[in-house]
Amino acid sequence: MNFSNAEFTMAAGKASQLKSSELPEVVFSGRSNVGKSSLINKIVNRKALARVSGQPGKTGTINFFNVDNTFNLVDLPGYGYAKVSHAEKVRWAELVEGYFAQDRNFALIVQIVDMRHKPTVDDLNMIKFLVDAKLPFAVALTKQDKLKKTQQTAQLELINSILSQYGSIPTFPVSSTKGMGIEEIREYISKSVEKCS
Repeated sequence: MNFSNAEFTMAAGKASQLKSSELPEVVFSGRSNVGKSSLINKIVNRKALARVSGQPGKTGTINFFNVDNTFNLVDLPGYGYAKVSHAEKVRWAELVEGYFAQDRNFALIVQIVDMRHKPTVDDLNMIKFLVDAKLPFAVALTKQDKLKKTQQTAQLELINSILSQYGSIPTFPVSSTKGMGIEEIREYISKSVEKCS
């Protein structure tokens, strides 16, 4: 599977605009400013396939990228940004809920959490939703390079102990800047897509 062979195919601002899923879907979910676009770009070896915004809460659509005609990479809008209007938050919630309510070919949801902090209430709500919906998912812990080795170990233990209430969840510390953990997450995505195909 050639991760570099990726192209943008469509954006949906309403659930009614979503097309049916022919290919397996690998979905990226996380709060605004958690490094989601940077992680996607690193995984597909591209500088700006997913737009990295200096302004959190800017991506209000679900964006689809075809990867090597093997799977669709799906970039959900970031959640939890306080300065977005209530109406916009409602629209996003309806869009994302509408997406997950459809009969889609989910290979994997990559739930992104900032490794430097404890998962937020929104992060844990999303993880609980994924568990309750019995969707296949893993957690990517971004910004690993911002922590010293001892801090990385301590944070990984802390986060895993918080997540343990939801069962055994695969976690991948990653750094989009330094490339740490990227090969491992690519491999996990490949296996998840193969299982689904």
